[in-house]
Amino acid sequence: MSQGDVSSQDGHAEQFPAVIKRERDRFRSAMGAAIRNVARFRSIGWLWAFALVSAMGCTGASFSGSVYRGQGFAFRVPETPPTWKRIDVDGKALSFVDESSGALVAASGRCKVDGEDVPLRSLVQHLFLQFTEREVVLEETVPFDGREAMHTVVVAKLDGVPKQFDVWVMKKDGCVYDLYYIADPAEFAESVGSFRKFVQGFTTVSADDD
Repeated sequence: MSQGDVSSQDGHAEQFPAVIKRERDRFRSAMGAAIRNVARFRSIGWLWAFALVSAMGCTGASFSGSVYRGQGFAFRVPETPPTWKRIDVDGKALSFVDESSGALVAASGRCKVDGEDVPLRSLVQHLFLQFTEREVVLEETVPFDGREAMHTVVVAKLDGVPKQFDVWVMKKDGCVYDLYYIADPAEFAESVGSFRKFVQGFTTVSADDD
């Protein structure tokens, strides 16, 4: 995914411009907010940060401690490490910050938004169009929760800040699920293992279950 080939090697970008632009803008906005929020939390201290997060609340979603429910979707996640503290980034994702490394972890879903025919690779590629100095470290399609997911590791800059991203994108039953991990490149290799275990324990559940 160099800056020259990110547009679309499979030719689907031109076929789905509205979906791609919406997805790209959503991801960039969320990532920018996340990076700024984590920086702010660290600068004002964790105690005040989580008091602020508690006051923010979460819009249209709930989390029971293992099951996260959004609009038309739900998923279960495994127990998280003790260093992961939940934060609210945009009210639409289950998000944590790892106090030990400063990394951001998030899982989200959305339904009946993206075209069923939009390939996973196109969705992932266009998340990073407005990032600079992009370098793909890994790109693979892997079995995931009874479907396939696109797993991509990218180093890129957002607003001049270098970050390393571990991104998993899956389509299932009319919904798209994103799981991502964002860390400083120097911390990534040492700390990403806990996120990979989190991914392995992720599974969708019925949105209608109590």
